[in-house]
Amino acid sequence: MLGEEMPQEKGSCAHEAVFCFRCAHAAMLYGALFPELAAEENPRSRAECFREGSDTLVLKIRARDIAALRASLNMWLRLVTVADEMQALVSGKREERE
Repeated sequence: MLGEEMPQEKGSCAHEAVFCFRCAHAAMLYGALFPELAAEENPRSRAECFREGSDTLVLKIRARDIAALRASLNMWLRLVTVADEMQALVSGKREERE
């Protein structure tokens, strides 16, 4: 869930990875990821995504174990890549029409 804290078991250590993507279309990337964030239901990891300024998207993944962190990173980084590639494709088509 967006911004929701992941419950921790006593004595467990959470793993975290943070990625910052600086680009002119950070708002578009955020908009593409938001539906996935809202629908996320994984008991072993949580993703948080937000914008810093107009040109930076921050993706933060927290997980109970390293395997869950790896799996979550694979999914979220793939989603960012696809959204970025689609933005480039759409921008290219717009430029061709002009």
